Amino acid sequence: MIGFSPSKIDLDKLRMLVEHRLCELGHLETQQFPLTMREVIRGGNRCGFYFCLHGPRSVKLTAICDLKRKSILYYGPDGIRKDTVELPLLSDSMLEKAG
Repeated sequence: MIGFSPSKIDLDKLRMLVEHRLCELGHLETQQFPLTMREVIRGGNRCGFYFCLHGPRSVKLTAICDLKRKSILYYGPDGIRKDTVELPLLSDSMLEKAG
């Protein structure tokens, strides 16, 4: 069976994808505002990533990459979920398959 391994994620591509989508949601220019990323740990294991785009006037847009559910949840500056993207639908270069 082919599975996905969290250690096989191309973090640079994931970060660029998340930044691009958050900027679209906030009507912001890409690469103009800082994006922070933190690992989400549950039971001592990495289960996802938390992203926060720090826009102008203390505006914050966030995203959660859930590795267990293989999805990315995007939240607007009001904290309401705006979009969900399934990881298998992303390009194969984003996730390397482990056999």
